[in-house]
Amino acid sequence: MKLKKTILSILVIVASFVVLTSSFYNHQDSTSVFPKPILDYNIYALPIPESLDFCQEAVPLNVPDIKERIDRELLVNTYWQSNVLLLFKRSNKYFPIIEPILASYGVPDDFKYLALIESGLMNVTSPAGAKGFWQIMKSTGKEYGLEINSNVDERYNLILSTKVACRYLLDAKSKFGSWTLAAAAYNAGMNGMAKELERQSVSDYYDLLLGDETGRYIFRILALKEILNHPKKYGINFEKEDLYSHAPTYSVEVDTAVTDFVQFAQRFGINYKQLKIHNPWLREKFLNNTSRKKYQIELPEPKYYNPNN
Repeated sequence: MKLKKTILSILVIVASFVVLTSSFYNHQDSTSVFPKPILDYNIYALPIPESLDFCQEAVPLNVPDIKERIDRELLVNTYWQSNVLLLFKRSNKYFPIIEPILASYGVPDDFKYLALIESGLMNVTSPAGAKGFWQIMKSTGKEYGLEINSNVDERYNLILSTKVACRYLLDAKSKFGSWTLAAAAYNAGMNGMAKELERQSVSDYYDLLLGDETGRYIFRILALKEILNHPKKYGINFEKEDLYSHAPTYSVEVDTAVTDFVQFAQRFGINYKQLKIHNPWLREKFLNNTSRKKYQIELPEPKYYNPNN
């Protein structure tokens, strides 16, 4: 008898729930709290290119794990739309500065994408202390002749840091014999890369088992190279005027101390912020320069920031 009452109670509760739910849905209008699906936005799997290369060194896409790894980076970057569009905009501004320096050193043009993945073409600082577009560590910068102190940090000088990156990459290419391994060594360090090659008894980047950062490194470069060279293929749309451009500038040589860069900037018709935008390597509002070193300070044409003057 008790069992029958229990079952009856359960049936009553279920029936009540069904009635209430049906009533709720029947009274919903077009402003329902349950939104309609977005019909004009779709996510698609991406076709893997038939062939890819880095610095004319072929990527073995016939190897299953290699194909999966490039697929990952193409998906991550294609569907991180805001970031990839910003990379297009910044590339238009900074690649024209980087490209001729790479060419002058005989470093393949593909290495501009290395700077892109290192920093997003911004003067950022990594948790390990690497700085600038090329993410150069303090010890490496000093080893290759950059000035790094409280007044000046030339890792933030795009021209000088690009030259250092070129020299490092040439040294790595000489050591490892391939541009792909040279690029991986830029991330892992030459000693670290040499140890892994020896430990695993291989001679090719694509045969190495590496940690996540270095293991993804070349594939991130490859993905952005592919996307930036084929924007329409990956659904990236913009007009030329949407992209950023570099300001027209000229250089002023300074071989003495500068006591106040605020006043220095004003003498050239700009303000301190505008001076720093073009010279982020100047780390203080002053420059001691006891050695009387010659510095090239880049100044924007005043009309660039004040077109009505």
